[in-house]
Formats: sequence, structure tokens, C-alpha cells
Amino acid sequence: MRASRLLPLLALCALLTADGSANAQLKAGPGEWPGWRGPDRTGVSTETGLLKKWPEGGPKLLYKIKGLGAGYSSLSVVGGRIYTTGTEGLTAPKQGKGKVKGARTQGTGQEVLIALDAKDGKRLWATPIGEIAGKGNDRKYPAPRSTPTVEGDSIYVLGSSGSLVCANKADGSMKWKKSLPADFGGRPGQWGYAESPLVDGDVVVCTPGGDKATLVALNKKTGATIWKAQVNGGAVGRKSSSAAAYSSAIVAQVAGVKQYVQFLGGGVVGVGAEDGKMLWYYDAPANRTANCSTPVFRDGRVLAASAYGKGGGIAKITREDNAFTATEEYFLNDLQNQHGGMVLVGDYVYATNNGSLMCFNFKDGKVVWTNRSVGKGSITYADGHLIVRSEGGPVALVEATPTGYKEKGRFSQPDRSAERAWSYPVLAGGRLYLRDWDTLLVYDVKASE
Repeated sequence: MRASRLLPLLALCALLTADGSANAQLKAGPGEWPGWRGPDRTGVSTETGLLKKWPEGGPKLLYKIKGLGAGYSSLSVVGGRIYTTGTEGLTAPKQGKGKVKGARTQGTGQEVLIALDAKDGKRLWATPIGEIAGKGNDRKYPAPRSTPTVEGDSIYVLGSSGSLVCANKADGSMKWKKSLPADFGGRPGQWGYAESPLVDGDVVVCTPGGDKATLVALNKKTGATIWKAQVNGGAVGRKSSSAAAYSSAIVAQVAGVKQYVQFLGGGVVGVGAEDGKMLWYYDAPANRTANCSTPVFRDGRVLAASAYGKGGGIAKITREDNAFTATEEYFLNDLQNQHGGMVLVGDYVYATNNGSLMCFNFKDGKVVWTNRSVGKGSITYADGHLIVRSEGGPVALVEATPTGYKEKGRFSQPDRSAERAWSYPVLAGGRLYLRDWDTLLVYDVKASE
């Protein structure tokens, strides 16, 4: 194996060993991003040799395409292809002057799983996965949010109405399909389903929500049910406590027991990977509106946060005999992390709140700096830097250091839509991928040799 290909893999192993974070679920070759927040769902890339500073106006735009269809989904990049989801038959007004608002889209449409050629963005195939969720508040944001999970020769994706699909990676042909509401009595949040399915070994884990099958594990080849987890802890008595929120599950090892950790409507829960048994819950970070961000796990501790007046905190998960307990170690009211996620680099967490980028110590919660940066948005880490994308459009390169806010460039993307830029930035193969509703922009962020 060439050294250029071996180094990223060694770096990944070192990172996982040093951090003691959730187990990597997906195999990823050099320059690949196979699912939600990367191969291990941490939002941390092991790529090196990237630009340490962006030129004025931003890095070089390699190409821009339209035609993805309406959607907030992020992207997966594997084997020279890009995979995402979109909704055909929806329209949204172009952005005018003033503040970007979540524009109400008009029309009805079919959600589709899409494959593109990474060289130029040419569409290779599109497979229908289900109708858009269209009840109540769903009408404000009627478009898919799920990022496809690419594993082996299959792709797993969830539509906003609860259609869970396994498709052939080569041509998009359907292998199997489930309906979370119809097959499991699922109960989503008021804006439909947004989860990106978790593939772990031979199983697919997803979150129908509700009392009968809050989480389920399915055979990844056939879709057959392996177990159903019934969650009855957390904010007992609240109708939404076991409902699916908008987060995606991760894998954790606690005291020798493999677990799946998920942020539900009533709080964060851990269930046994072997049988789906509920092990613990931590409800302090949950709000009554929307719990979106994926939890962060390391050293037996889970970090979770939300917005809408809540904040975030860390709970230590301990085991005595066969009983698990989540004990809060600290809580940060300022950690109003609505949707943009958090990344853990070394001992420090970087996250956006309602208006700023913040850095705090994972061990004790001490905030070391905050800065307006580009405002509320999403984060991806690579090669010593954060790529911070505002939901209003601007993108910044910020050095990941606890010594202070150090911006290394920013730019505003062209052709901004009227929708919020909720799709996370993706870094793969020295390229920065930005999805904005119907548009995909691909930038060259590789440093010159």
C-alpha cells in the first residue's frame, strides 16, 4: 500500500484509540465519506494536506450543478460517486434581500435517492424512496433530511415520511423497504423523520419512535427484525418522550457492553446492542420542540445538547452489576446547539450556539472562548481546522485551537437559495462539498504540493 493511502488509515486508528470514542461503523478508503458525519459519526476527517488558509473569495470552485431536487440532506462520497436525497416536484422562491427564512415550499413530490459522478456531478441514477411527509408543520420543510449510509454494495436511507430503504449501490435498484409508521407503529416528531440509518456489522439501527418500537435493529441484508427496543424512561408522562427526534444514533462501549446511543424526544438513551434492552437515559438536554444534534461519546461520557432555551451537558455512564446509571457532571446553558452538531478534537469541543462558535473543555465544561464567526451553523473538522457553515450561507475556515478564535478565511457561496443551509459541509478527497437545497457546489481545498 502506498504511504499516501496508509497515513490516513493510521491517523484514524490513532484518533479512535486516543479518544476512546464510539467505534467506527463504516469502512472508508482514502478520500471517502461514507455516511452521516463520516465513517464514525464524529464529524472528524483524517485527511491531511489541505489548505491552511483560504484565498479571498474562498477556495477554487471546481463545479456547480443544479437539479438535486429540494432537500436538506447532506452527502456521502464513496468510490468516485456522490449519494444524497432530494424531492422532485417542489419549488421554493429565490432568496431576496434581507434575512434568510425557512421559505414554505409549494407542490407535492416524490423523495428520491440520487447517485452522481463525483468528477463532474453528472446524475447516474435516481430511485424513488417514498412520498414527502406533509402533515402539520411538515409543510414548512417538506423535503428529505437523511444522509445515505453507504456500506459494501448497499445504500441505506430514510425518507421523511418513514420509508426505510436498502438500495443497490451500483444502479439504485431496491433490495428491501420498510415503513417505520406502518411496520413498527412509529411516531416521529412534528417535522417528520430526519435520521440517517446506522449500519453496524450485520445490522441496521433506526428509530421509528413510539412505545412499541422506539429503536429497532434489522438484518441489513433482508430487513428482517432482530429486536425492538421499548424506551419508557426519560421525561415520563410527556407524550413526546419516546418519539423519534431528529438525531442519529451512535455506537458506544460502556463497561464492556456495546450500546446504541440515541437522542429522542424526551432525552438521550442507551440500549443494549445485543437485545435492545433499555439501559439508561439522560433527559436534561432535551427540549419540547426539536432535539437534532448527534450525541458525542468518549471515555464513558455522553455529551448532548439542544436549543430552544435548553443547552447541553455531559453525563457519565456507570455500571454496577447489570444496572447502568447516567450521572450529570456539568451542564452549559450557553450550549444552545440547535442543529449544527459538535466536534471533539483532543480535549476540546467546538460547537455553534444560537449566534456564535464556542470552544470548551470536554472534561470540565470550562468555556475557553466564543466568537460570532459566521453565526449559527454546522461544523466539520479536518487537518487542524474547522469548516463552519452558517445556516445563512457564509462558510469560514477556523483553526481548531483552545488558545483563541483564529479565522483563516471565509466566503459566501453563490446562488444561495431562500432555504436555510442546514446540510453539513462534507470533506472528501481534498474537496469541500456544499449542498444548498437544489444546488451542489464542489470546491478544491487541497494544498499545492
